Amino acid sequence: MRNLILFFIKNKEHFVYLLTLVFSLLLLFNNDNDEMNVIRGFSSDVISLLSTPMVKIKSLAIVNEENQYLREKNLQLNLQLESILYAADENKNLRELLDFKRDTKLRIVPSTIINKGIQANINFLTIDVGLSNGVKPNQAVLTPDGIIGKTIQAGNKSAIVQSISDNNFRLSVRVMPSGAVGILRWYKNNICKIYEVQKNVNINIGDRVITSGFSKIYPPKLPIGFVSGVYDERGSYQKVVNVEIQNDFESIQNVFVVIE
Repeated sequence: MRNLILFFIKNKEHFVYLLTLVFSLLLLFNNDNDEMNVIRGFSSDVISLLSTPMVKIKSLAIVNEENQYLREKNLQLNLQLESILYAADENKNLRELLDFKRDTKLRIVPSTIINKGIQANINFLTIDVGLSNGVKPNQAVLTPDGIIGKTIQAGNKSAIVQSISDNNFRLSVRVMPSGAVGILRWYKNNICKIYEVQKNVNINIGDRVITSGFSKIYPPKLPIGFVSGVYDERGSYQKVVNVEIQNDFESIQNVFVVIE
């Protein structure tokens, strides 16, 4: 208590000034004559002038905060939408794989691609099934859309697949309904070419291309793609047929291995 009294005594000039100022303001704003009204109006204008920038700054801060929040919500919604669309596509692909496995008469093993690349001049895929699943070298690998390659090496729980997009890949095929046969090789951009096709056969754009059945690796009538172009070779009794592969090699995730 003694310290509080000493504090007031030490700072009495400040307290007297503060009380005088408060008393003066009360007299000023409680007086109703014209001069005081002018002063009060001027004071109000000054206060408004000083407070307006602060209000605008505060409003801008609120707007920026709301914009940041809306940007974050927009990003979250976009990510959720992409996740939903991806799940829908994946669900569709899985349904197609399930339907293919149920409908086919082949003995097949489902697998997932775990790696893609090029090794020793071979364009290859690595799948997550191997000897323990009945997978051996020289077995056909396909999707519901068609052949994508053959196994060339098999470990206990994984296998390497030579892709149809490899330049060294060869496949005996048949063009339907003409029945013309030839050797299929990769060209570029999901396009293959069939060589050694007799020039006198009738082949049209849109004709189906399937495995011929001449190979021990590939059972007959497995899908390959569709004819997208037919060209005669000059000075030859053969023609070249372009085939568009239906598989999208960039997005393939699940395949089947024909084990019998």
